[in-house]
Amino acid sequence: MTASEASSISLPHWRGGARRIRYLYLAGDRSFQVTEGHSAEEHLIPLFLGADLFSGTDVRTENHPRYHAKFAKKGLAAKLVFSSDHRFNGLRVPCSSNSLWFYSIQGVFRVAFELYSKQEQLSVLESFQDLWKSRIKDNLLKMTYDLSVRLDSPQLQHALNVEMRESQDAQKTPKPSHHGPESAEEPLDDVPAEDHDYCSPNGAWTAGASMPQSPVRERLRRLDDKLSQIQSVGGQQQECLLALLRLAEVCAAGPWDEAAFTSVVSSMLQTHRPGSSPIYSSPLLQAVAGWLGRQFHAANSCISQQVEDFKVRHIERITDLPPAEELTAELFPEAMRALLTHWMGLTEEATPWKRHSEYPILLLILEFANHNLITGVAHVLYSSLICK
Repeated sequence: MTASEASSISLPHWRGGARRIRYLYLAGDRSFQVTEGHSAEEHLIPLFLGADLFSGTDVRTENHPRYHAKFAKKGLAAKLVFSSDHRFNGLRVPCSSNSLWFYSIQGVFRVAFELYSKQEQLSVLESFQDLWKSRIKDNLLKMTYDLSVRLDSPQLQHALNVEMRESQDAQKTPKPSHHGPESAEEPLDDVPAEDHDYCSPNGAWTAGASMPQSPVRERLRRLDDKLSQIQSVGGQQQECLLALLRLAEVCAAGPWDEAAFTSVVSSMLQTHRPGSSPIYSSPLLQAVAGWLGRQFHAANSCISQQVEDFKVRHIERITDLPPAEELTAELFPEAMRALLTHWMGLTEEATPWKRHSEYPILLLILEFANHNLITGVAHVLYSSLICK
C-alpha cells in the first residue's frame, strides 16, 4: 500500500441519535474491512470506535484507557493494533503503537447504559437494536488484535469482488429504518473538523463538547473499578463500605438533613472494631475527642449566658437548688451530658442509687470544664484549688 493510499482511509459513521460513531468490520484475527453502506457479510463483525462512544460523557479523556481495559476484560472491547501502512483520517495515533480501541455492539449498549443519559440510551436502543439482534450470537472479543490486512484495499479489491459474488446469498447486516451507517464522505455538520489527537499527553478529545468531569462521579467510578477487581467483600469491610455509601447518599440527597446524617454516622461508627491501636493512642478516638472539645469550647459564651440567667432567677434561693440531674439538664448541652453519662456509666440503664450518688460529680465536672460555677460545693472546691 502506498503512502497516499494509507493516508486516505476514512471510517464510515453510524448515526445513534445525536452521535455519529465511526466503525469498521473485523474480518478475522489479522484482517479488517472498511465497508461502505450495508454490504457487510455475516462473518464480518462490526466494531465501533471507543473514543466516539465516550465523547461527551463524564469520563475524562485520560481515564479512557482504564475504562477500555475494564470492558475488554469482559470481552466487550478490544485494542486493534494496525500495521504502519494503515493511517486513518481524523485520527492521530502514536506511530509507535498505531492502535485504537473498538467496541462490539454488546459493548456499545453496555457503555450507553452505564454512562449516557436516559434520552441518549433511548436513541442508542432505537438506532442499534436491529444490529444487536443480528449479532446476538457473536463471540466475546479478544483483548487485542494485530491487523495487517485491509480486505477492501485497492490491491485486494479484485479478489474481494470475486469472493463477494460467491457469497451474495449470505445474510446481510440489518439496516435500521431511520438510523445506521453513513458514508464516510458525508460531511459532519455537527462535529468539529479538528482531528482527534491521541498523541497528546492529556489525550485531548475535541469531537463534541465534553462535559466537565464531576469529582464525585470520578471518585465513584474509581470505587466501581476497585470493587470490580475484588472477588468478594465481606465482614467489617462490607459494613464500612455500605455505611460510607449511605453517607454519600445522604449528602447527595439535597438540603442538609442533620438527623439522617447523624443516623448514618452512628451506624458507620458502630462498624468500627478496636484495632491494633490501644486506647491510649487510637487515632480515631483522638480525632473524635478533638472535634468534640473544639465544639464544646466554642459554646462557652452561650453556656455562660444560660448560667447567668439561671442565677438571676434563683438569686433568692441559691442555697436551695434543684437536684444535680435537673440542674445539669437545664444548664448544659445534651451532648455534654451524653458524653459524661456514658463515660461514667450513668445512663438510664444504671441503678437509681448510682445515678443519685454520682450525678453531683458529673455536675461538678461540667461546672469546672465550662468555667461556670453554680453550686456551693463547686465554689468551695474551686477556691481551695486556686489557693493551693
